[in-house]
Amino acid sequence: MPEGHTIHRAAQDQRPMLVGKRIAATSPQGRFADGAAMIDGRTCVAIDALGKHLLYHFDSGEHLHIHLGLAGRIYRSAQPADPPRDVVRIRMESLSHVIDITGPAICEILTDAELAAFRMKYGPDLLAEPDEPERAIARIRKSRSPIATLLMNQQVISGIGNIYRTEILWLLGLNPFMRGCDVPEETLHKLWAEMRALMQIGVKYNSIITNGELPAAGQDIQERVNIYAEAACPTCKSEIGVTKISARTLYYCARCQSV
Repeated sequence: MPEGHTIHRAAQDQRPMLVGKRIAATSPQGRFADGAAMIDGRTCVAIDALGKHLLYHFDSGEHLHIHLGLAGRIYRSAQPADPPRDVVRIRMESLSHVIDITGPAICEILTDAELAAFRMKYGPDLLAEPDEPERAIARIRKSRSPIATLLMNQQVISGIGNIYRTEILWLLGLNPFMRGCDVPEETLHKLWAEMRALMQIGVKYNSIITNGELPAAGQDIQERVNIYAEAACPTCKSEIGVTKISARTLYYCARCQSV
């Protein structure tokens, strides 16, 4: 499932393609024909992201909400575009570009009231401007759940996925099983700042890079991590521990993450 930086990057890349332009919307697959008809011919006024959710806003007051889930994909092309494949849930066309979305877990139209209620369900987005660390920190400090569980809870913080969770806890030397209420407030502020900085790098390069090895100009951009799915810790050379928490595989170094 795409982590938050991927969705923010998608919103950033699509703004010049769709925002301020009249959109032709169709559902080649047919499963979203009614929803597509509601925004067909409307002008897209904004595109933004909340965690792992992508939101398209239209001048008619409708909002298209997309959550890609595990199988969803977004395809972009310049006009003139090829005919859509029959698996495309929704196609949005401006005079310059085409956006095809296939296999989303959620594809729905929201009213203003429904959008407001949707936003209230989720924790602060790490990449929002301005950011809201206090709201997330307050929730963590009240919880007896492990910090590794809380980082994956989108009602606490929006946008963090499994790779960032593993990497951030290791970078700060935090025991993933420590209860949220036991993590010092100062440490949580450092955690927020580190997560935000790493995800901003992720948006810039459209890839998860947590080991500090930023690609040079013209260099292929690939995922660069420290311990996620690795055999040994790069610092102490100990074997990386592997367990399940929040239904996802967590990697950690018992020696370096003892705090």
